[in-house]
Amino acid sequence: MFSSDFSEVDERGDSDHIGPAEGSTWKPDADRRPILDLAEFQLLEDQVGDPRIARKFASDFARLWRVRYESLATAVEHGDEAAALDTILSLRTSSAMVGGVRLSVLAALLEEHILNGELRNAQPLLDEIAECGQRTVKELRESYVLRNESPEPDPIS
Repeated sequence: MFSSDFSEVDERGDSDHIGPAEGSTWKPDADRRPILDLAEFQLLEDQVGDPRIARKFASDFARLWRVRYESLATAVEHGDEAAALDTILSLRTSSAMVGGVRLSVLAALLEEHILNGELRNAQPLLDEIAECGQRTVKELRESYVLRNESPEPDPIS
């Protein structure tokens, strides 16, 4: 069987075990990941074929950050695993698409907690996601991606 440090199904074939295989040395180190990797964003620009479309996506990501985070925080607070999973999957993929590497890694960790039924233990990770999300939006706005855009009002004020 193909083996990597991180596998959705461990080497015992236990499909109920999500996360690192038993005995794995895989430990995500989100702090070593960049907040923003513009090479990842450039991939999005290349894939959609029009930088304006990619920048609009990044603009929407930044504008909707607080709404997404509040939705996630509410789901975690109420123990709503389905809503938390739906929100974190959206956050993980969209942050990766705009180059928010660290946020994507943290979202993947929270996704793992949710899938393992550990939502109640997720508050410290949720706090890290909040801080990292704010930093990701700040770096997007300071980068060439959104630098020339006038900030839109935050939907939650």
